[in-house]
Amino acid sequence: MDLAYEKIHAQQQVIIELQRRLEEVSLGQKFGLERYKTSDEDIRFYTRFASYRHFNAFWLHQVEPVSRRIVRVGQSSSTTVPDETADPPRRPNRCLPLIDELFLFLVYLSLGLKERDLADRFNVHQSTVSRTIRTWANFLYTVLGAVGIWMSPDAVRAMMPDVFEKYSDTQVIVDCTELKCQTPSSLLLQSEMYSQYKSHTTVKGMIGVSPHGAVTFVSTLYSGSISDKELFKQSGIIPLLDENMAVMVDKGFSIDDLVPGKVHRPPFLGRNSQLSREDVLATQEIARLRIHVERVIRRIKQNKLFDSIIPLTINGSINQLFAVACLLSNYQNKPLVKAWAK
Repeated sequence: MDLAYEKIHAQQQVIIELQRRLEEVSLGQKFGLERYKTSDEDIRFYTRFASYRHFNAFWLHQVEPVSRRIVRVGQSSSTTVPDETADPPRRPNRCLPLIDELFLFLVYLSLGLKERDLADRFNVHQSTVSRTIRTWANFLYTVLGAVGIWMSPDAVRAMMPDVFEKYSDTQVIVDCTELKCQTPSSLLLQSEMYSQYKSHTTVKGMIGVSPHGAVTFVSTLYSGSISDKELFKQSGIIPLLDENMAVMVDKGFSIDDLVPGKVHRPPFLGRNSQLSREDVLATQEIARLRIHVERVIRRIKQNKLFDSIIPLTINGSINQLFAVACLLSNYQNKPLVKAWAK
């Protein structure tokens, strides 16, 4: 009897071990965070976070504490951060773990994969992918947008790089960027969205970056035909400025009459046939300093979703997607997350 029991027990242990190995193999083959978390190179490729530690720190500090408040697309709409003390709304059963939903969203943003491709990779229905993308675009837009990114002058000065010594009153460096989008059928919309600069229909936004490289302002997206000056005027940044805050801009930003403080801008030729030596030096200095905002914009647009023509099917979410991409750049490889990830 004892011998039979021992054989049964041994067989049960073998079964348990085989099940464990099968789960390991299954996890290794399944497309999801678990499969790639041991490779920082893969994490960078799929999410643009510097490492799994950075990704996990973002999850633990920014997402998981408020994840119970996600409002699913199709349930109801909300643009405010819900009360943490209230009872959480009931959620329908999900096909993916919550952290894999975030991973799916980041893969979509980073690689610009089609919904059908993502559905096949994650082994879910295409409609699930579509709802997941819109849900997380809205959720992260709300959560990250609730974090105050505009910095006080004292905070900016405390982190001011030495290279800004001659322009130490700079509060923000601003620049505009355009995203090509599918041409609408409406002739009126075509006219409004057509960008002479890109020779295509576009949407246009403005990004503000502090001298030390953090995104501190993101505008709404506007039709591509809007001028830089008009976008600056409508963006909502002007009330944030005072007479002690200088703005650094490119030549095309004629905003001196819009801001209360200084504008640091490369000199114009004007009526002169060539710039003076002092103007040439000033142009070179400002160009070197403006590289901060140019690098940030380049990093944001390295998200492949923005690398191709934006389809009309995501027009309703493009503002959220663009803002989230901008705000995520503060977390993907920045000192805040590096400190968390230690």
